[in-house]
Amino acid sequence: MLAAYAARVSPDDPLSALEVGERPAPEVPAGWVRVDVRAASLNHHDVWSLRGVGLSAEQTPMILGCDAAGVDEDGRDVIVHAVVADPDAVAGDETFDPRRTLLSEKYSGTFAEHVAVPRRNLVAKPAELSFEEAACLPTAWLTAYKMLFSRSGLMPGDTVLVQGAGGGVATAAIRMAHAAGYRVWATSRSEQKRARALELGAHAVFEAGARLPARVDAVIESVGEATLEHSLRSTRPGGRVVVCGATSGRTAPLELARVFFQQIDVAGSTMGTVHQLRGLVDFLVTTGVRPVIDTTLSLGEARKGFERMAAGGMVGKIVLTV
Repeated sequence: MLAAYAARVSPDDPLSALEVGERPAPEVPAGWVRVDVRAASLNHHDVWSLRGVGLSAEQTPMILGCDAAGVDEDGRDVIVHAVVADPDAVAGDETFDPRRTLLSEKYSGTFAEHVAVPRRNLVAKPAELSFEEAACLPTAWLTAYKMLFSRSGLMPGDTVLVQGAGGGVATAAIRMAHAAGYRVWATSRSEQKRARALELGAHAVFEAGARLPARVDAVIESVGEATLEHSLRSTRPGGRVVVCGATSGRTAPLELARVFFQQIDVAGSTMGTVHQLRGLVDFLVTTGVRPVIDTTLSLGEARKGFERMAAGGMVGKIVLTV
């Protein structure tokens, strides 16, 4: 079957480790099911995998990709949840399972004609969502959904700052926060991305690091090292900074006096559960909000998608169709 995969790992030149070609179809263990992939979307996680972060050289070749929508063995349209919990784990929040993994870290990923996943990882795709739209949900959109509605403590009418407008999590947060009745502010270094954020529902936009007109109730922080200090300075006393990523760096100085004197909560958040993915799907159907798709390419053109993601010019998601 055709697949996009890490043939090796390359910390300094990740795209040199990417290959697009024939790979064996995945095995389907007991309790798992094969899904014929119709669409899959890229995440920064896929580029990090090529660098060898979360994927060792001994695990290659490894088919990449966490997110997908397709058709299962029973002919049902489904969305694939990307978090694979230990089969012996107690039912609950699988994101807290220390043995959890994402597809393409331990098991073959979704950038292929077929993928095998645990049956419990399938969520019904509603007719209202296209396969391309549904394929955007399991990582970036689910992460933003959990940050906004489970971790932020926001109420309708509150003000939320979204750092790094343009990325998958940020664009998802802007769209959903607007639909949920929050006042949405966003930042970006790019004038073009700031203008796009306004089109997506932001009420005001600012250059990265700019002083804001007022402090916000919560910050959606997916950038990390480059913006964390600004996030803390921009949060009102008693507010919250919700952190899900570190695309600009994993180590950031923390002004502890500001955290404890202003009583600011710094809350970590990662991915989401199958239950939350169903909630996200219902939210999109009810509100009419749809994922922002930057580029759609065929699976055979996967390298172009990786190049665009690595260049950082996209707004929204890059989708591969099968």
